[in-house]
Amino acid sequence: MKKVYKDHLMNKRIFVSFGAVSAHPYEICYLLANTYAIKITRGAELVTEEILKEAADLLGEAVPEPFYRGFPESVQAMDSFLLFVDQICHYQRTYVEGDFSEPGHSIFETEEDVVRTVFREGYTIKEFSVVTEGEAIDLLAKDVADLLTATRPLSFHQYALVSGFLRDYDFKVERIASKNTCAKLLLDSRNLSLTRFLQMSDVIKLVDEMNYRIYGNDNIKKLNLNNHDRVFLTAVIDRLAEAGRIDLTNCYEKKKIWNGLLHHIHYKAKCEAGEEFVTAMRGKENHSVYSAVEADLARGDVKAAVDHLKEGKGAGALLRRLDYLLSRCESLEDMSYVLDHIESDNVIMLIQLMQKYDAQNQSGGPRTFKFTKYEKLRAHEETCDEVKRRKSAISEGQGKMIAKRIRENLERTLKNRLGKVYIDPEMRRYALPLQETTAQEGFGVLPKGTRIPIPEGKVLRGFTYWERVNDIDLSCFLLNESGEQLEFSWRTHAFNSQKEITYSGDETSGYDGGSEYFDVNLEKVKERYPEYRYMVFCDNVFSGTPFNRCFCKAGFMIRDKKTSGKVYEPKTVQSSFLVDCDSTFAYLFGIDFQTREFVWLNIARDSQLTVAGMSSMEFLLTYLRSALVFNLEDFFRLMATENVETVEEADVVVTNKELEVPEGKELIREYDTARILALMNLRGKDPGTARKAEQ
Repeated sequence: MKKVYKDHLMNKRIFVSFGAVSAHPYEICYLLANTYAIKITRGAELVTEEILKEAADLLGEAVPEPFYRGFPESVQAMDSFLLFVDQICHYQRTYVEGDFSEPGHSIFETEEDVVRTVFREGYTIKEFSVVTEGEAIDLLAKDVADLLTATRPLSFHQYALVSGFLRDYDFKVERIASKNTCAKLLLDSRNLSLTRFLQMSDVIKLVDEMNYRIYGNDNIKKLNLNNHDRVFLTAVIDRLAEAGRIDLTNCYEKKKIWNGLLHHIHYKAKCEAGEEFVTAMRGKENHSVYSAVEADLARGDVKAAVDHLKEGKGAGALLRRLDYLLSRCESLEDMSYVLDHIESDNVIMLIQLMQKYDAQNQSGGPRTFKFTKYEKLRAHEETCDEVKRRKSAISEGQGKMIAKRIRENLERTLKNRLGKVYIDPEMRRYALPLQETTAQEGFGVLPKGTRIPIPEGKVLRGFTYWERVNDIDLSCFLLNESGEQLEFSWRTHAFNSQKEITYSGDETSGYDGGSEYFDVNLEKVKERYPEYRYMVFCDNVFSGTPFNRCFCKAGFMIRDKKTSGKVYEPKTVQSSFLVDCDSTFAYLFGIDFQTREFVWLNIARDSQLTVAGMSSMEFLLTYLRSALVFNLEDFFRLMATENVETVEEADVVVTNKELEVPEGKELIREYDTARILALMNLRGKDPGTARKAEQ
């Protein structure tokens, strides 16, 4: 079984056993518990020596030492001037003299500083199960089917799972809800039968993906495709034309791009429908819905614009342009007409809009617009000129009114979908996987916005370690509720080292690897910086190599204030994930000092920044607050026909605990992202359990 499948299951706390079992299962279980704090709750008789290796890879074992081997004691004890000189000497050897032959360490740290006591800290047990290969394939098939029901683009890792499984296990595809996912699968497989899930307008998505992934070009208006790809696109267009899958009105929206594409591939239609399509694209008229909407608004007829938009594009398009439409309303009658037509069963969009209006900037200042492209986040902050020319601002009162209407719509849409549901109270901490396209995947990773309590008396140790690159920097930033930030990094910390936030030193280690750490004492940070609520951790590749061309892991540990054991101690690792995006910059996670919670971010940013702190982080506030606005508890509570108090009464059990549920009942855990996505994308179904409704 390929690594992508095993990794996916391990992230769900499942190991896979292949072939003959070990003659020493008890000893292996003991080593898993003693070294990694992993308890095998089911399938202990199936454990093998290979599982030990997989646990080491999952949680990290041979991790490079940090610049200060006595971290954090030696750092806290050292004078700030010596900390500064230490780093300058290190940079002199590496960047000035070009010597990256071996990892650098402090020249002032004494032998007494690096003596560490035996590990004696408290830690959390990680519960895993072991399954056979056949059971693993069945579990993967369910997840793949659920991921294919997602209407939004998949993350890089989710797509790798789906595309690989379809190829390796001859999986029968019944539905592909996302046009982006279908376009990527069609591009990779060249299987024209997948065009049955597309319309003609989706060909532009296919070309855009091809242009970027194969040719490294993100400008679809500048095509230089080879003959093989031109023939393939011609076959796709012919197939869609012959099947009558020509949504002409939508194609008009990209009329100029269609003109360029048809000319570039020298397209000649083979059927009457195809000929009509080509004539329309090459003609002078444009009958797109948006052209009609703009004409309506130019006349001041908001009601006609609403009608054109909803009839031509559906309620989703109306929801996406609410600000634009409401800002052009000149009467309460027009505003009421807009809001009376926003009814939708698109759960993901409703939740996203509810969160948007909860966090919307109504101050009149610059807004930040976020979108994803090629599995990376792009953020644009309005310029002063754009603020002056703004036409889509709405008042705070309008925002609250919209949020209220959207929540009512959401309640009606979700009502009575899941029968009797038991919901663990802890599920209020978990966010929904609304926009995970930019996310990395690994052990302990959860949807952005998810909150994990940090026990009293503990410190959070953020870490990163790497190989095959000279220098990766870990940094953290304090952030207040207005978006103002204060940096703690290699640039600022030599003269700002303290016991509240301890930094392990900036290590430029060379090709063989290095590591960096931050220890955060939550009580002391809150006391010293009361005006800041959040902390955000970032990774950036200072030497400019994208993450996907080196090896970089990041994550966090929960440690005792009185440190024992190694700097990197696998037992205390709560999450360890591979940062492998095609970028040099990533947001990792945050801390909410007010609630004493860890908050997942996990965002690959479309940026070539090699130094953190050079851009605003205000837009991250939306993600940091998302679970406070709407979370898994809210979601499943709305879906239930009845919310019950015990597991025994329930048809569906939603929990972050390791539970045995009777046969016939469904167990949904916080990391069952594929299943939650399927439930979020279940539209227009009758009451009852979602799984039965799907069948």
